[in-house]
Amino acid sequence: MKSGNQTSGIEFYALAFGLFLGLAILKFGNPVILDSKISTPNSLSEFWNYAWPTHWASWMLLPLAIAGAILAVAKKSRWPQSKWLWLLPLLWFGWQLFSASQTAYPDLASTTLWQFFGCTACYFLGSFLFGSGRALNFLLVGILAAFTFCLVRAVDQRIFEYPQSRQMLAEGERTGWTNVPPEMLLQMKQDGAVITTNGVDVANPMILDKFKKSRVSGTLVYPNALAGIILLLFPVSITLAFSATKKMRPPVRLAAIALALFLGGAGFFWTGSKLGWLIAIAVGGVCSFRLNWSRRLKFISLGLVLFIGLGIFAVRFQNYFAAGATSVGARFDYWRATVQTTADNPLLGTGPGTFQKPYAKIKSPEAEMARLAHNDYLEQFSDSGIPGGILYAAWIFLALKAIARRVWKSGNQTAFAIFAGLLGWFAQGIGEFSLFIPALAWTAFTLLGCLLSMTSSEKVQS
Repeated sequence: MKSGNQTSGIEFYALAFGLFLGLAILKFGNPVILDSKISTPNSLSEFWNYAWPTHWASWMLLPLAIAGAILAVAKKSRWPQSKWLWLLPLLWFGWQLFSASQTAYPDLASTTLWQFFGCTACYFLGSFLFGSGRALNFLLVGILAAFTFCLVRAVDQRIFEYPQSRQMLAEGERTGWTNVPPEMLLQMKQDGAVITTNGVDVANPMILDKFKKSRVSGTLVYPNALAGIILLLFPVSITLAFSATKKMRPPVRLAAIALALFLGGAGFFWTGSKLGWLIAIAVGGVCSFRLNWSRRLKFISLGLVLFIGLGIFAVRFQNYFAAGATSVGARFDYWRATVQTTADNPLLGTGPGTFQKPYAKIKSPEAEMARLAHNDYLEQFSDSGIPGGILYAAWIFLALKAIARRVWKSGNQTAFAIFAGLLGWFAQGIGEFSLFIPALAWTAFTLLGCLLSMTSSEKVQS
């Protein structure tokens, strides 16, 4: 009886924690270093439509983490893998605390420390509590429900919101904003959609360009962040769409699978993420070798994945490369700055989340200012020195290696799908700053911990 109640309690906790992570996907999709820029919602409409301050996420996570720790102690959970996989994250977070204590920018560092605490806490909660199949299923309820809403939002942006908004701004500027109620015009000015130039209210050219490109972001900070959550969660979403609908009538099952494919595929395509597309091709190619086919067919399938994927990539982004691939050049300047900052501060870096401070002093004159390095691994070196960078990279590499070794030949399709998503998400870290976004990082580290627990036995159970 005790065991049954305990298991039931963990499953209920998994459901609650999954709903929290789902809320993070919907409302905490901004980098934590922008917390001071996010206004507190003042009405029900703002609570529903706008992002919430990211420090709210930390205060929500803290009691959940304490409750989870109590459950883990009551369950007498044991660490499921090598001792290095619990020691490395603790050493990494400890080094972040040490680095933050010596930084010249304590406000940025303290904000980032809460984010990194969340990453570490989610990792251990996943490892100790969510390793069973039932607990994982309860956890995924909230995560995948929010993910679906995020994708629906992205599709709506592409088909309806952006074209209509662009048309309204263009028409408003043409008519002197006589077609817009005064209170709406005031809100548009506050949001930056309308700016005043030489005493005249005009549509913000950057907003018009955004609507023209129609790169969707769903509920997250910008399109590449949406690409990150799709890389992370689409593999398990489509796997469950196939497996969970087996008992449905064929037309209903087909419709459910088609909807999942459309939302994920269209949302990913419309993000316009170049790096995301290349990573998806690579992960797809790796997964093709897991098929129960002959070696010849596996190489043929790999060739098809590369041919089709790279062909679409070339056509989709030809204009971008013809224009000079400016974002690639900008990233190289960010990365150069991380190397220089690391060389100047090899032991402790400049403090967690502080890349923008040294970069403002050493960036190329023509380079655009950036708050984050667009590379989670290099930024660890820049922000917390060589020890911090090595500890983080070693933690992620060893964790993925431990999972891959056992999940590759297992019959657990859900576990492999989660692994494929994690592989893609951590790979995207070489060109993005997802580690600093609660919606992405906390979800990823929770799932990483889950897989460590699920793959702790000699063979993953199907």
